Amino acid sequence: MAIIATSAPAIAQDNYPIRPVKLIAPQAPGGGVDLVARIIADRLRIALGQPFVVENQAGAGGAIATQMAARAQPDGYTLMIGYVATHATNPAVKHNLGYDAVKDFTPIAMLGGTPNVLVVARAVPVNTLQEFVAYAKANPRKVDYGTSGVGTLNHLVMEQFKHASGVPSMAVPYRSIAQAFTDAMGGRIQVVFPGLAAALPHIRSGAFKPLAVTGDKRQPLLPDVPTFQESGYEGFNGLTWYGIVGPAKLPDAITKKLNEEINKVLASPELRETFTAESLNVMPMTPTQFGKYIADEIAHWTAVARASKIEAE
Repeated sequence: MAIIATSAPAIAQDNYPIRPVKLIAPQAPGGGVDLVARIIADRLRIALGQPFVVENQAGAGGAIATQMAARAQPDGYTLMIGYVATHATNPAVKHNLGYDAVKDFTPIAMLGGTPNVLVVARAVPVNTLQEFVAYAKANPRKVDYGTSGVGTLNHLVMEQFKHASGVPSMAVPYRSIAQAFTDAMGGRIQVVFPGLAAALPHIRSGAFKPLAVTGDKRQPLLPDVPTFQESGYEGFNGLTWYGIVGPAKLPDAITKKLNEEINKVLASPELRETFTAESLNVMPMTPTQFGKYIADEIAHWTAVARASKIEAE
């Protein structure tokens, strides 16, 4: 009987999943996290033969959902979309999150990411990053930038650029990046550094001019816009990235199975086409690589936050 009892968990892991899996999305329906969660949940349902049910849990910048995921049973039936806010920028600027982004989680698989793009309002008389730096230094009161809140990625990456370039731009926090765009179009601020998906409609309408994108390569949807590296600024690899994590102590067999199936999904031309249409690049990794990526992200944004004296409640 002892042998049977001992082998039961292993058999359950081999047959995983044998019932629906909850996939927590730490954002309200309609956002980027929700979109990625539903795309991946549908593919995993097909691949693994069980429903992956997306459960949206908004609030506290993703902290409530992340705490919930951290406290779940490590049996593979509660997973979460861990992304740049929950597992990089929030840990860098907030001291009372209620979870440890590294110790409380098992990294399962990276999914993909979208770059940020530095844009200026149409009225700003520049067309390149070099022209912007020169203009900003000559007109320090005419280059304020909007963010979607203190300590968000679009805030931290602009602070990183300020330190690298010497641009004297002042941050103006908003409740959302959409509000920042509205004020920039109205002339109250001049600069925004959003994710590519949020920026594209405004770029295509002609309301904003893109100057440079983060990441190590140009983007298919903005092929004429250089990277920061091409423009002379190293180390601008910040992305709005998304992955799947589980609670700490998730069995290796389940982690391995999920990682392999997710990477198969990411390799499909259909999924890549879907991601590209949403300004996302696939970023397949092993669990070990994803864990290192998270740790490196936290270290990088913590250094940026400290250099800029940024803390958030």
